[in-house]
Amino acid sequence: MIVTDLDGTLLREDKTISERSLHAIMSCRAKGIKVIFATGRGGSADAFAPIELFDGYIFMNGAIAYIGDKLIYSKLMQIEKVRDLLVAANDAGINTSVERNGIHYANFNVTKKWPWIPYYEETDFRKLDIEVEKASAIAETPEVRELVTKYMPDGAYAVFSRDDLAMVMHKDAVKSKAVAAMAEYWNIRRHEIVAFGDDINDSDMLRYCGIGVAMENALDEVKTAADCICESNDNDGFAKWIEENVLA
Repeated sequence: MIVTDLDGTLLREDKTISERSLHAIMSCRAKGIKVIFATGRGGSADAFAPIELFDGYIFMNGAIAYIGDKLIYSKLMQIEKVRDLLVAANDAGINTSVERNGIHYANFNVTKKWPWIPYYEETDFRKLDIEVEKASAIAETPEVRELVTKYMPDGAYAVFSRDDLAMVMHKDAVKSKAVAAMAEYWNIRRHEIVAFGDDINDSDMLRYCGIGVAMENALDEVKTAADCICESNDNDGFAKWIEENVLA
């Protein structure tokens, strides 16, 4: 099985998948190798990586995972778990949202920040009553990080990504555990999995899989978690590594 992150890994900086990478994916699948993506994105991922190209998909850093329409893994949070954080962030004027079933429930106009997200509802976090896949806050200053850390609920964790986004999720909503669930479904052994990534939320996945491949453009701490490094996302690093080490 091959697992790849999207942004900064499979996707180029312009958010496209190169023809070379598309060919590598299709060639692997033709050989019976499962190819899945594992992203921090929710439903917006399909705008960049059409799901029909893949055998399975992991969303929200591992909060949910599907094979086709079949739900394989799910680790959601009750809104009460994160309500204090959401209210505190809102009162501090921080752009904040939670996601569920492809909809952003937010205190700001989401499409102005992320034009590719079509569905959002401006909401009052004090009244919202749903299970959530992920809570997010725009973390452009140290003060936001401090607030998120201060109000971190029990049974959850935070990831601060390179694009100034603080993401709060269920403690078991991690890419490695979702990958393990999909591998078990297909009876694939851990050492038969290759994973690609570039950001901090990929580190556990790179450590877990038989071979972890960090992109040349990855953060240094992600490269430390990997077994090897391939060329950058803008230089077809994913495709070249697959061609040389799998398809060859």
